[in-house]
Amino acid sequence: MFLPVLTAAVAVWVAVVAVVIILQRRSAAATLAWLLALVFLPVVGLLVYRFIGPLRLERKKLKRIISRRTVAEAVAALQALDHDTVEHLQLATIAMELGEAPPLRADEVTVFLDGQSNYAAILEAVAAAQHHVHLEYYIWEPDTIGTQLRDALIERAKAGVQVRMIVDGTGSNKLSKRFIQPLLAAGVEVAKFNPVRLLRLRLRRPDFRTHRKIVVCDGRVGFTGGMNITDAHSAAFGPNYWRDTHVRVTGAAVWPLQRIFAEDWYFVADKLLPMDEAVFPVPARDGQHLVQIVSSGPDSDAFAIHKVLFTAINQSTKRCWLTTPYFVPDDALLVALVTAGLRDVDVRLLVPKKGDSRLVDLAARSYFPELLAAGVRIYEYESRFIHAKTLVCDNDIAVIGTANLDNRSFRLNFEVAAVVYGTPVNQTLGAAFEVDLRDSRELDRGEYERQPLTVRFGQASARLISPLL
Repeated sequence: MFLPVLTAAVAVWVAVVAVVIILQRRSAAATLAWLLALVFLPVVGLLVYRFIGPLRLERKKLKRIISRRTVAEAVAALQALDHDTVEHLQLATIAMELGEAPPLRADEVTVFLDGQSNYAAILEAVAAAQHHVHLEYYIWEPDTIGTQLRDALIERAKAGVQVRMIVDGTGSNKLSKRFIQPLLAAGVEVAKFNPVRLLRLRLRRPDFRTHRKIVVCDGRVGFTGGMNITDAHSAAFGPNYWRDTHVRVTGAAVWPLQRIFAEDWYFVADKLLPMDEAVFPVPARDGQHLVQIVSSGPDSDAFAIHKVLFTAINQSTKRCWLTTPYFVPDDALLVALVTAGLRDVDVRLLVPKKGDSRLVDLAARSYFPELLAAGVRIYEYESRFIHAKTLVCDNDIAVIGTANLDNRSFRLNFEVAAVVYGTPVNQTLGAAFEVDLRDSRELDRGEYERQPLTVRFGQASARLISPLL
């Protein structure tokens, strides 16, 4: 009697699970992985799916769509003032057709290759702010640089500057009430993105995170890139600092960063920023650089950053140099890199020798043999941990962003990237890549073919769950 009832219950479970997951319209690999996990490990699989699965938060999605439309309409006229054309019109159009900003002019574009210079520039911009300072970070540590920046914000707030700050509820969970209280006392508005409160009966899902790093001062100066607010990025606080890349832009190109912050601020604080020239100021002169800010997140099915990277790789004819700390590509990006290598494009991939996740490292290395076979050159950065997320294509495309090359960044995290058109930044990033290669070891195709069976099996096993990483 018990066995037939159990069989029927399992059959119903499988049917319900299959319908729910298939309707999510994920990739075939991710769908099959979740189906297998939920069917064969029903209890564990359900808990994992509940907390890190691809099911979207419909209320949050609706709210963010409303905020996106509201803010986009408010700044559309301002953005149209600086709509320009670029040589790579198709690449720019991809993002624009997906609802992202057009390429806008930047008066200055400065690349930072270490935390010490980047943090100095951010502190300088904050100190010079007269109207507002907006910040959004995944990780903000209450360490030396975290405290310095907090105190700089307090000083500006006391001087009458409007300071608004978003920190991720999980990535910045070390920020205590004691650390935040002086900010609030000075008039700084602080909001947490999707905080996780385990004591509530209805748990918030911790997998939707803002992985963005954004600073906007007076609507004229903006920062983004791979660096969080933590001493780990700066040589001033130890020899094992992370190698990372950040960018500072000025001029109209700051507007999309401001818009992204405004959307997120509306989401976390239920407040709409004033849509006036104090927040979106018209530049005094046209800049010489063209910068396109691209964002993505689980509130949209566009996945704009993924499509922009895919297009840039496919359009490359001379070189395609990619740096990423986490390399777990989907089929589309893997094929793009392989075919670029087969087209005799100089494709190079730079990854850390040892990351902070053994599972991700194993999964990443499962893709190396087919890349090496296609002529892609792969390097392991050995001196420290490399956290930069950059792409150099040909002689006039450079991408600096927050997104890793994995499913989580492309589909679950809220991310942002700066696509810079033109030679100067491309040359700067290209030169930095060549310097990084001096601290790296190039992998040999033969050594991967000679790996023990146990190692190859471990990599292949990790690859099976790569859509979930």
